[in-house]
Parts: sequence; structure tokens; C-alpha cells
Amino acid sequence: MYNRDMVRRLAPLLATLFLFAACESREVEKDLKIVDMHTGWYDAGVMAGGQNKLVPSISLKLQNISDRDIASVQLNAVFKRVGEDTAWGEHFIRAIDTDVLKAGSTSGNIVLRSSLGYTGSQSRIQMLQNKDFVDATVEIFGKHGSRTWVTMGDYQIDRQLLTE
Repeated sequence: MYNRDMVRRLAPLLATLFLFAACESREVEKDLKIVDMHTGWYDAGVMAGGQNKLVPSISLKLQNISDRDIASVQLNAVFKRVGEDTAWGEHFIRAIDTDVLKAGSTSGNIVLRSSLGYTGSQSRIQMLQNKDFVDATVEIFGKHGSRTWVTMGDYQIDRQLLTE
């Protein structure tokens, strides 16, 4: 049988090792891959004054390409107009919560949209075809634990109308 004194001495060490293993920060850029990505301009509906609103949008899934489960991953989408350096809008989410994404598995669909976009009295299709329309890009950043934000992808927003 086990020696009770030895168990008492090892228990704090084992608890500490377990705590450090649970708190490990992962390199999301190595452990996760963006898949099934689609971009476009989401029809945000009719705003005050009867103006139509379009906002840049991206939908994606995260695939766990590592050999270990992962949880608590955050994403931040930073939208910019082409030719501009300043952010035009952001969308921050917890992409994978405390329920783990198993090794080799793919998440459900994740949708990220800017709160800023274009408004106009034209139809949505006419807005996309307007000569003054400026295209947009989105940069996806990921983070796990105490690590710093890392770029996971940079995408052009397709000039297509999205309704979902």
C-alpha cells in the first residue's frame, strides 16, 4: 500500500504541476487553422431615415491541427478600408470557450462583423457597384491565455452581398 506521508508530501507538488499544465498558454497560430472562410458585405438592414446599411463581414471555422484539445481562445477582427491604416471597426469574441475543441476537430461557424459600414438610399447592390465604394480588409488576431495577440490571417472583403 501507499505510504500516507509520501502521499501528503507529493499532493501539493502534483496539484502545482496540474495547475501549471492547465494554465499553459498555447500558440494559436500553430495549433489552430482558419478554414471555410467567406467574406462579404452583410445587409445590416434599414437605419434611421430609411437608409440601407452594409457592413464588412467574415465567417470562418477554426480547425485544431494540434494533437491536444484547446479551450478559451479569443479572436479579434480588425476591419480597415483599403488604403487606410486606421481601424474602421472591430469585433472581439471568445471563439472557443471553456468547452474544448478536440484535437483534429473543427469549430462551428464563427461570424465577425464590423459595427461600422456604409449607409445609403440606393439599393444594396447599387451601393456595392457605386464608383465611390471603398473596399475593405479584415485582419484576424488570436490569443490564448497570457500570450500576446498574433495574426492568424489577413483577408480581402469580397464585394458580394451577404444576407446571413
